[in-house]
Amino acid sequence: MSVTSPSTRAAASVPPWRNPRVRAVFWQALLLAVLGALGLWLATNAMDALDRRGMTSGFGFLFDPANFALGEAFFAFSPGESYLDAFLVGIGNTVLLSAVSIVTASLIGVALGFARLSSNALLAGFAKAYVEAFRNTPQLVQIVFWYSFFTLLPPPRQSWSLFGLGFASNRGLTVPAPEQGGVALLVLGAACIGAAIAFVIGRRADRRRRRTGLRIKGLALLQIVAFLLPPLAVWLGLGAPAAWSVPVLRGFNYAGGATLAPEFLAIYFGLSFYIAAFIAEIVRSGLVSVDAGQIEAANAIGLSRSDLYRKVMVPQALRVIVPPLAAQYVSLLKNSSLGVAVGYPDLFSVSNTALTYSGRTIEVLSIMAVVYLLMCLAIGGVANLVNRAVQIPER
Repeated sequence: MSVTSPSTRAAASVPPWRNPRVRAVFWQALLLAVLGALGLWLATNAMDALDRRGMTSGFGFLFDPANFALGEAFFAFSPGESYLDAFLVGIGNTVLLSAVSIVTASLIGVALGFARLSSNALLAGFAKAYVEAFRNTPQLVQIVFWYSFFTLLPPPRQSWSLFGLGFASNRGLTVPAPEQGGVALLVLGAACIGAAIAFVIGRRADRRRRRTGLRIKGLALLQIVAFLLPPLAVWLGLGAPAAWSVPVLRGFNYAGGATLAPEFLAIYFGLSFYIAAFIAEIVRSGLVSVDAGQIEAANAIGLSRSDLYRKVMVPQALRVIVPPLAAQYVSLLKNSSLGVAVGYPDLFSVSNTALTYSGRTIEVLSIMAVVYLLMCLAIGGVANLVNRAVQIPER
């Protein structure tokens, strides 16, 4: 014989329109339907307006030939290729520029953040002056400054030699480069994967030590092997190319090597140095947020300063550092669109040119907005994973 409690009978007798959960689902579904209808109405009106003016609409233009050229960057584009190719070139240039700028800004920002807390007055003063100078001047002004600086350098015949390894001129910065650049990029990507594997191994070993008190013998060697194995496997699998192209002055320019154009250098330095100032303050505030008692306890047991930072302060500071750091990375990605001021062919610049030549305003703006949105969401998703990994479970 089954027994039904009064609360169960009361819940079963409540009609759907009185159930809070059912009502919440209903109102959310209704809101989504209204928003969808509004978007459909706006799109239909826009297409009707274009048809009345004899203007075509749709994304078929992406496969039409684009009769314009793009400036020098990582990826080449020739007139006559499709608009889709032009957008892919712009996306690739934006991603690579943002990636190298994020790495550079992070390295500089972390170093400055630690320097701000240094007991050396000269070092701390330099870090503070850097932060105040770069954080309080407009980013566009900094980008234009660097562009003017590189374009005013002497011509290639009178270029500045950088220890014989590179040459700086008004054509840009010319440096040695692997003859097979595609292989080098694949090896670099494999090295990033190896670094992630080594990090995971270290994290799991640390958790095991905390749980059982047992250490893994040869952990450092295991991490080194995990880091080196993927890039080494990729390099050997692709034929182990080792040839390098060295720049040589021929005529009025350099032949060989790789040349970073002034447009790229200007936006690269402008993004990296500007965002590094904000990252420095984020790192400093994260380190300062660690409880003073933790630091006193570490000093009491005789930890060195490096162990104090590595084992006590940084692990606790990361939970404070990661969220605002991700916001700065997103800001850097979006601010890469300022490259249009110096002619760097990023996504915004390419979209602006494609809009002018094709006349597809709505379509081009939609593509640009969706791509930027997806890239920013990707950064946010990775940041959420990192933030979840560095959280302290006890808190």
